[in-house]
Amino acid sequence: MLRETAYKLAGRRHHHPTPGGGLLKRRVLRLHPRCPGGRERAVAVLEALGVACVEQGQAASELLVVYSVLDHTLQGLEAGLRTEGLVLDERFRWQIARWLVYFSEETQRRNLRSPERLLKQSHKVYVHAWEHHPHGDHDTTPPELRGYK
Repeated sequence: MLRETAYKLAGRRHHHPTPGGGLLKRRVLRLHPRCPGGRERAVAVLEALGVACVEQGQAASELLVVYSVLDHTLQGLEAGLRTEGLVLDERFRWQIARWLVYFSEETQRRNLRSPERLLKQSHKVYVHAWEHHPHGDHDTTPPELRGYK
């Protein structure tokens, strides 16, 4: 039996959380401090990519970016900036933080794409399948002759 059929027979819904339930990410992009005119170019590139919101950060080389994890990832946004010739801050502590964000966003996207798991309802799948499956276990004896008298 296909997994999708089992889920339908068990009455499972395949709706994921609504946008805003952890899907909007607010991240800080740090450009290299010696990148001249990088902030203005980065804002233009990010707006062209369709990011929800781009704001000035606390430092001159920081940008606050708000995006939906369904549409973008931090890794994809940074790749877009790098293709335009912008240099990001490559200090080790920022690299570690970015790698952690890459992993968590990819895991979240993978989990959002997968259907919900059947928990504590697997028996219902087999009951529904048995009821709808044509099988040969039916008693052909008329009901009035089945009783013991």
